[in-house]
Amino acid sequence: MIATRLLAAAGTMLLLSSAPVALAAPTGGAAAEAGTADSRLKALYAAEFAWRRAEEGRLPGFGPESMGDRLPRVDPKSQAARLAYWQDVLKQLDAIPLDQLSPEERVNAQVFRSMVETSASEIRWKQYEIPFNADSFFWADIAPYSGEGFADADQYRRYIARIRDVPRYFDENIANMRAGLKRGFSNPKQTLVGREKTIDPYLKADASNPLLAPFRSMPTTIPAAEQAALRADGEAAIREAAVPAFTRLSDFIRNDYIPNARKSIGASDMPDGRAFYAAQVKAFTTTDMTPREIHELGLKEVARIQADMEKTKAAAGFDGSLKDFIAFLKSDPQFYAKTPHELLAETAYVVMEVNGQLKDYFGTLPRFRHGIVPVPDAIAPIYTSGRGGLENCMMNTYKLDSRPMYSLPALTLHECTPGHSFQAALALEAPERPDFRKELYFSGYGEGWGLYTEWLGTLMGVYDTPYKEFGRQSYEMWRAVRLVVDTGMHEYGWSREKALHYMKDHLALSDLEITNEVDRYISWPGQALAYKLGELTIRRLRAEAEAKLGPKFDQRAFHDRILGMGAVPLPVLEREMRTWMAAEVAKPGAQR
Repeated sequence: MIATRLLAAAGTMLLLSSAPVALAAPTGGAAAEAGTADSRLKALYAAEFAWRRAEEGRLPGFGPESMGDRLPRVDPKSQAARLAYWQDVLKQLDAIPLDQLSPEERVNAQVFRSMVETSASEIRWKQYEIPFNADSFFWADIAPYSGEGFADADQYRRYIARIRDVPRYFDENIANMRAGLKRGFSNPKQTLVGREKTIDPYLKADASNPLLAPFRSMPTTIPAAEQAALRADGEAAIREAAVPAFTRLSDFIRNDYIPNARKSIGASDMPDGRAFYAAQVKAFTTTDMTPREIHELGLKEVARIQADMEKTKAAAGFDGSLKDFIAFLKSDPQFYAKTPHELLAETAYVVMEVNGQLKDYFGTLPRFRHGIVPVPDAIAPIYTSGRGGLENCMMNTYKLDSRPMYSLPALTLHECTPGHSFQAALALEAPERPDFRKELYFSGYGEGWGLYTEWLGTLMGVYDTPYKEFGRQSYEMWRAVRLVVDTGMHEYGWSREKALHYMKDHLALSDLEITNEVDRYISWPGQALAYKLGELTIRRLRAEAEAKLGPKFDQRAFHDRILGMGAVPLPVLEREMRTWMAAEVAKPGAQR
């Protein structure tokens, strides 16, 4: 798809400002210059956003109501035209003097540049030739994940039109994948096992087809006769257009793509692979750290966390080795839910436990509240343990003997509250931001915040047993191990088996979770690095603020400022937070 992987799906993880930011305005002649530079920048990113939305087949607005009557064009000619457009945008951006922009627009300029550079880079590397990975599938984006309906008849008509457009969209993706196979640019074969099964639900022209889900809960504002007509049109579109297209896609994935996918797993094994991997690392982490620097950092973090885990093992009264303790945690039935309801109920308990303390950690609280639902059955076997979104926080209840309850508190904080679902709720009440930032997601910022909230749970008293604390540490170790494993496979040539063994030796996660994660790292190079780098950045900034402000440090203001600036690259986050610290120090009574 043309949308960069920095862009989150509409209505899910919209990381926006949670509070207005006071900015000093330029005066005199500087104000006129800033106004000129500001107006040029605003015109540039407004035009790019309108163009981008049209390219994606989107309408004005956000959420389901913005979905148009067609899917994006992904053929090479369209991709080349987009690259030329973005190259021209970057030239225009270079011509705008950064030092003449107002403080808010300077942030917008840097965010805009990072977004456009990443979009252009993806096309230069022809990443559209690999339009899915072990975790995310373009064919699963046609219907809403949660299966909810649309608000009015026009939205249903546009949805039906998009279903009619599926054959063209799939054919273009298939042609791109064929081109990638030809030059050795594909998903690794080892990571594709079972992924073809995610297409199967769409092959049936009956009520079980997921594309029909939005027609099951149509709003009463649509007259019954019109509902029936729309449902009939939808069924016909699915039967006549979608099912044949999904059938062709299934045949291609099973009979052509998987048999001919590359046997190696490292990104460095693909054409100009080392440079490609370095570009991916920069795109996801938004830093200038090299893969080898990240690998060394990961090894240090693994050693530090392992020492903490030894202390927790002792607190639990376990006499054996750390490896024995992990084996005990992974195998003892007391640590696993007996029913999906039990797992979801424990998740809900943690959310409510945290809700009661939010006022002590945040100055701005959203009115919106998310639900807690299971991951859909169609994707649960190969899906991650949980994923937070605006409407719901999804928790995986598939194969309960691989979902340890001692890890659930950390997972819930990260994905639900005060992690991703909390962030998305704040977005609904955020002050106005440029449209291009309203669906923008930087992994280092967003996932760094999610991992930081896991640590925040230690202050909230969520981990009230050594086992829960070990679960948190295991999740922290998980993110540290990623730094080693991702770079190990893509930079140093590690085998899949070596990566699996390294993770199993260090984590109290189930074998299923570890296998799914390793396959995700293989097929999504660099993405997993952002979590730990982002968390370390936020933790470091908090320590700086505590040292500079002393007793005047207010974590509510600190958290509001981070969430208040919206999704930004990590260097921008660091600069803006240090500016905030300086302003706080300058206030009367603050420690210097």
